[in-house]
Amino acid sequence: MKFLRFLLFPFAVLYDLITSIRNLFFDVGIFKQTSFKIPVIVVGNLSVGGTGKTPQIEYLIRLLKDSYKVAVLSRGYKRKTTGFVLLNKNHSVEDVGDEPLQYFNKFDKINVAVDANRVEGIKRLINEKSPEIILLDDAYQHRKVKGSFSILLTKFNDLFADDFLLPTGNLRERRRGAKRADVILVTKCPENLSKKQQEEIKKKLEKYNKKLFFTTISYAKKTSGSDQVSIEELKEYEVLLLTGIANPKPLTNFLTQKQINFQHLKFSDHHHFSSIEISDINKKFDAINASKKIILTTEKDYTRLVDKLKQVSCLEIETTFLESETIIFDAVIKSHLQ
Repeated sequence: MKFLRFLLFPFAVLYDLITSIRNLFFDVGIFKQTSFKIPVIVVGNLSVGGTGKTPQIEYLIRLLKDSYKVAVLSRGYKRKTTGFVLLNKNHSVEDVGDEPLQYFNKFDKINVAVDANRVEGIKRLINEKSPEIILLDDAYQHRKVKGSFSILLTKFNDLFADDFLLPTGNLRERRRGAKRADVILVTKCPENLSKKQQEEIKKKLEKYNKKLFFTTISYAKKTSGSDQVSIEELKEYEVLLLTGIANPKPLTNFLTQKQINFQHLKFSDHHHFSSIEISDINKKFDAINASKKIILTTEKDYTRLVDKLKQVSCLEIETTFLESETIIFDAVIKSHLQ
C-alpha cells in the first residue's frame, strides 16, 4: 500500500498545485470570503478523517451553551437530503448525517443545521435562529467562510508535520495551511504523555508560531444504550464491537488495556449499514455462546445503528486537555468572544 501511494506522487504534485493556487486566490482576494458579525469558530484539520473533530465540537458546546446561544453547522456527510436542513426530532441519520444528529440528540440548548454551502447555511441560521455563536464542523478548507477563530486538530501519532499531500499522504493541503489557525490541538495523546514527548512535538510545530495544546480521549465509565454496563463489568462479557469510523484504534486499544474480550467488525467511515449487514451482525451476535454478551459500538455509529439493531450499546467519549491546559484553552476561547 505504501509503495502504491509512492507511485502516485505525480498526482500529489498536481494536487498541490491546484490547492496552492486555490488558497492563494483566497489569500489575495480573487476568491471571495464572507465574514459575519457574530463569532464563527472553525474546527478542522489538514488531513483526512479521524482527528477527533466531533468530541472537540462537543467540548466547545459544553463550554459555551450555558452562556451563549450556540448553533452548529455541518456539511452532513453522506446524508440523502440536499441544501439547508435545520434538525428536529423527526430527522434520521439518512436525512442529516450521523455527527449532526449526535449533536442534536445530546444537547437540548443548541440549534444544529446542515448545509454543504456554509455561507448560505450560516445566513439561514442567523435569520431563523439568531445564534450568538456558530461552530463550523470540519470546515478548515471551506475558505468561502472567513471564520473569526480557527482550531486546527492533528493526531498525536499522525502529525500533519510528518505527513504529505494526497494521494501519496493524507494531507488535504500543504502543511503551511496551519498558519491560518489560531490554535493547534494535538489530539488523541496518551494520558501519560511525557514532557519530553511534548517538547519533541512542539519543536516540530514551532515554525507555525501557534499556541499549542495537548488533548486525549476520555471514555465514559459505563456504556449507554440497550445495556448500561460499567467498564469493569465489561470484562465479564463477550463483546461484539462494531465500528464505522475513520480510526477505531484508540477504542480497540482502550478495550485491550482494560482486558475486555471483543470480536471486531470494522466498516468504513460513516458507513450506512444495509439490511443484509444488519442481519449478519445479529446472526454473529446470536452465535456468541456466552451468558453475558453485548453489541458495543462508538457513539457516532450508535446514531446509525440504534433504530436498526434490536440490541446495541455505545461508549461515549469526551475531549480532555492534559494537565492544567483546560483553564488556558477555555480562557483563550472566552477571550475571543468578549
